[in-house]
Amino acid sequence: MRTMLKGIAASDGVVCGQVYRLVDPDLTVHRRAITNLDNEVNRFHQALEAAVSDVEAIKTRATKNLGTESAQVFSAHIAMLKDPELTTRVDAQIRDQQLNAEVALANVVQAYEHSFAGLTDNPYMQERITDLHDVTKRVTAHLLRVPLPDLALVDHPVIVVTHDLIPSDTVSVNPRYILGFITDLGGRTSHSSILARSMALPAVVGTKTATTQLTNGEMVILNGTHGQVMVDPDADELAKARTTMHQRTVNQKRLNRLRHHGTVSQDGVGVTLAANIGTAQDLPSILKNGAEAVGLMRTEFLYMDAAELPSEDDQFDVYKQVLTALAPRPVVIRTLDIGGDKPLPYLKHKPETNPFMGDRAIRQSLTHQNVFRSQLRALLRASAFGNLRIMFPMIATLDEFRQAKAIYDDERSALTVAQVPMGHVKIGMMVEVPAAALLADRFAQEVDFMSIGTNDLIGYTMAADRTNQDVAYLYQPYHPAILRLVNRVITAGHSAGIPVAMCGEMAGDPIAVPLLLGMGLDEFSMGAGSILKTRRLISQLNAHDLQALVETALNSASTSQEVITMVQAAVPDLLKS
Repeated sequence: MRTMLKGIAASDGVVCGQVYRLVDPDLTVHRRAITNLDNEVNRFHQALEAAVSDVEAIKTRATKNLGTESAQVFSAHIAMLKDPELTTRVDAQIRDQQLNAEVALANVVQAYEHSFAGLTDNPYMQERITDLHDVTKRVTAHLLRVPLPDLALVDHPVIVVTHDLIPSDTVSVNPRYILGFITDLGGRTSHSSILARSMALPAVVGTKTATTQLTNGEMVILNGTHGQVMVDPDADELAKARTTMHQRTVNQKRLNRLRHHGTVSQDGVGVTLAANIGTAQDLPSILKNGAEAVGLMRTEFLYMDAAELPSEDDQFDVYKQVLTALAPRPVVIRTLDIGGDKPLPYLKHKPETNPFMGDRAIRQSLTHQNVFRSQLRALLRASAFGNLRIMFPMIATLDEFRQAKAIYDDERSALTVAQVPMGHVKIGMMVEVPAAALLADRFAQEVDFMSIGTNDLIGYTMAADRTNQDVAYLYQPYHPAILRLVNRVITAGHSAGIPVAMCGEMAGDPIAVPLLLGMGLDEFSMGAGSILKTRRLISQLNAHDLQALVETALNSASTSQEVITMVQAAVPDLLKS
């Protein structure tokens, strides 16, 4: 019987090709006697600097090849390598215990790992172990003078099989030769999955056994849409896979014709398809894919890229560039959303057991008002150059929104007195906390627009972190409870006469799109690569007819699978196209 590996569908597409096992070199370290401690400390620092240079080069390559958002993980890696606590601990191990640098580093990292692993209720810290392995492996390789494998050296078409595809591996990929990825570890929202989607390469992750069951040169069919890997396929199966690959290429050419079209349903209902971006460097991608707006610009990347707080003028330059390039299209810029999985090393914050539920996003902005006010001034000054909408993240209470809005009003008044040119700015909020979704009718009376952030809304509602593979089954965007919250927000917005958008991954999900269209969602904001597929799907849907599907899903379905079955029954042919 032919072997079929099952995993998580991380990046769509079907490819067939030979296995290329990505294997790390032997980085085993051994203790040896040290006589000159100063030299050993210097040797460690030189290796650290070399590793930082490596990661900076990788980040530059990633930004060019994959876009700013996908490259941000390397900012975190650089911050880890520059962490003074890490350096101090290793230096102390070398001097106090007379250890060679590679053993001292291994001891410190092991202590970090034990600390992270103990936080079993904190998936974010668990995932940082992968990042820690990546950066310390590079330092150790420099200390041992051992070269690390580089996928850029692959010179023939292969499917990469590895235990855990770390971010620095993927940036070296030449799409001409790398057909897709298969990993033992990972989830749909892990770094490897996000990077695979950025490169439009099919991927199946979390197979658990791929590296033990697959060998170099073995032929496989990788189905990133269904999370399957067929081992040693026969001629008919290979022919079928190649036909699917060819059809995918043909479909993409057809999609490209929709770049300059509006987004209108079969029965004439128009919606806006917007893009999520990280910085101005993402503009070419969204323009290429026909975005009608920016539904979410994540400003935290400006801060994560910097060694210190960016100045008001630095921020103004970036915001102005984006607004000018897209005018008169609307651009929704989210104020700083740090904390949770995005701490800033130069902004003091207390250690938290559960940072996702702690001092993050608008809570930090209201605490660090000097940072918040500087950003608001930069945004207001840039508003003279385009169609700006400002969005506050992680709003849970009306008091939070009112405090943030009062600070905005205060800064706008000051700039008006100073006769600084400004444009008309709409002020909105992200709905990503269940409390805000339940009270959406009250918020709708005070905001200009609402945007549903489904990534966090699903996680908080289902009490499940999407980065934790053990509870991945609970991350259910189609669960009736989630759909009811989403519908509640849309209904509340329309009753108050304001538009409602969605900027989570759900907005570009082909199963969710018919439901969202039937609910009356005004704007769908997603990764640029999903825009044309979604435009085609919406053009083939009848928004009025889908209202019956929505009513059935909201009132009759009890499980996520029941909802999926209902959607597939309502629009079977379209979801296959």
